[in-house]
Amino acid sequence: MQTPSQQMIQIRWHGRGGQGAITAAKVVAEATFKSGYGGVVMAPTFGTERRGAPVSTSLKVSREKIYDLSPIQFPDIVVVLDYLILNEVDVTVGLKPGGLLILNSPRPLSDHPFPDFRVAVANVTKFGIEAGLRKGIVNSGIIGALGKASGLVDIEVLSQCIANEFVGRKPAENARAAELVYAATEIREPSRGGSHA
Repeated sequence: MQTPSQQMIQIRWHGRGGQGAITAAKVVAEATFKSGYGGVVMAPTFGTERRGAPVSTSLKVSREKIYDLSPIQFPDIVVVLDYLILNEVDVTVGLKPGGLLILNSPRPLSDHPFPDFRVAVANVTKFGIEAGLRKGIVNSGIIGALGKASGLVDIEVLSQCIANEFVGRKPAENARAAELVYAATEIREPSRGGSHA
């Protein structure tokens, strides 16, 4: 597996209250730690926890201990649990040129033109239902898209951490959702060489 060359990988998550963006970040934090990343920090959450309102949370991952606990301003990766948030929030604010944008969307890659960034798209909602989850449970599935597009952690480790997190709440189905999304995620490289928009 490739390991990113940067010292620290900064991931910002955008979801809605009740979608479980914080739980998804927590699972990835555990998986990265198990995979040898010595520094894993979840930074403060922004937005209200009100169901349906846009929220975001941050995760920093490094092979070394992390001393900077401040919120992320310039993420390497942005994960969006609901593509409709794109109409409400500029999720690419601060995203580094050539950075990775991961979207849960029923639309094809071509409907999401972000030429400055790597873009990964999967219909996480659909695969969650296929895996046996209630409609709208997307936080476990989006982890599969992150695993595929980032190469940070093997899908086997992610699946195990998802199953551990969701004990008593359909652990096998949640892990399966991530695996289905991992297999189906489509990725497009930046078309403008990562220049600023």
